[in-house]
Amino acid sequence: MRIDKFLKVSRLIKRRTVAAEACDAGKIYVNGRQVKPACVIKIGDVVEVRLGTPIKFTVKSLNEKASKEDAHTLYEIQN
Repeated sequence: MRIDKFLKVSRLIKRRTVAAEACDAGKIYVNGRQVKPACVIKIGDVVEVRLGTPIKFTVKSLNEKASKEDAHTLYEIQN
């Protein structure tokens, strides 16, 4: 799944266009590398979002049609 779509489906970023803009601005990192919106992520990847309060999480599931209630099951926040 593309990183911009994952961020939208997981409800970490409200809209896909905002997620894509964050990637283009260098605010999204996957496994320590700055990525573009088309970066394909997989289960186990560590993603860091540096918008406002930085968030670092591990991808747990890739469900393109996750409901609002299931969105939190797609990732696990790291300390």
